[in-house]
Amino acid sequence: MKKEIFPYSFEQGPVRPPAEANSLLLLLTRNCPWNHCTFCPIYKDKKFSIRFVEHVIRDIDTAYKFVSLIKNQCGDDGRLTQAIINKIGKSVKPVEYSLFNAVLHWYSAGMKSVFFQDANSIILKPAALIKILHHINKCFPDVERITSFGRTQTILNISDKNLKAYADLGLNRIHVGLETGSDKILKLVKKGCTKEMHIRAGQKIKKAGIELSECVLLGLGGKNLSKEHALETADTINQINPSIIRFLTLAAPTAEIFGGHGSDEYIPSTDLDIAEEIKLFIESLNGVTTYIESNNILNLLQEVEGTMPDAKESMIDVLNSFISLSDDDRMLFQVGKRLRIFSGLSDLNDSSRINGAYEACIKYGINKNNVDKIISKMIQNYM
Repeated sequence: MKKEIFPYSFEQGPVRPPAEANSLLLLLTRNCPWNHCTFCPIYKDKKFSIRFVEHVIRDIDTAYKFVSLIKNQCGDDGRLTQAIINKIGKSVKPVEYSLFNAVLHWYSAGMKSVFFQDANSIILKPAALIKILHHINKCFPDVERITSFGRTQTILNISDKNLKAYADLGLNRIHVGLETGSDKILKLVKKGCTKEMHIRAGQKIKKAGIELSECVLLGLGGKNLSKEHALETADTINQINPSIIRFLTLAAPTAEIFGGHGSDEYIPSTDLDIAEEIKLFIESLNGVTTYIESNNILNLLQEVEGTMPDAKESMIDVLNSFISLSDDDRMLFQVGKRLRIFSGLSDLNDSSRINGAYEACIKYGINKNNVDKIISKMIQNYM
């Protein structure tokens, strides 16, 4: 693992979970130490490096300085005005501009959470991570949640003692890219772990008292392995019972995801395939109390959310509603949702929205035969 040789500057990584939209984003590491997953283009051709702990501490100290200035200027009512922003902004150094803007957003959101970037910041040596956690607690004792991405292999390499120490210092949620529970798919996409490793890592996080959020990558098995993807992933979740499952639709899939042809050729799933995949996955969940969320912009059916087992039937009802649509109505919904004309399936009852989706189909030359290919191109624009 290489440490940076760059001078100090505040930096932020390219991704965060939707749940961390209002978090203060602190970059502890750059890029991904694994970086072999065939489905992930985010860190390709980028080297992994670790920021100096002193630079992260400086981020925290500078954020504390800005928060103190804001609180002092806002007074008892805590109301942040543009005049106050302009006044404080005059004293901000150029190297601090980005952090100042981040703190303004964080302050306005209530300063409840901190998220560690980049892809796997719990890879830091325990002493370094503990020092950073201590300093956050010292400067911002009212923060309610500190979270990070974490790779399965890295979690297994951390001792139970150190994981418990992290939890005691406020690291209370770890986002893991489960992606799938299928050993075959995990190998094909070069995930670098197995189903059994996923299960052990998930159980280990829970044992430490840390909330576990698992990401399931919809469509990762393509048409040929969709059923295996759904069933094996559900079985994995049943053995972990994580706090949260986050659905994320695979963006712009290509044949190279499986790196082969013939029986291993990747054939992209359609929106209908993915709806049926989610349905089979949810139907196969048993004995879990997990909260399922589907709020990522790449997901078509964001209404599929709720806490198991109470919301199981209502989520399946949403999926059945989409699956049972006529080809024409399904096409209109796909287009309307991707173009943000629709917010949910109920908008199919709104004639003005339907007309908007229909006009979009005419404008872009979309029909039942090409809708999925054009939708795939639309999704690329989100990336």
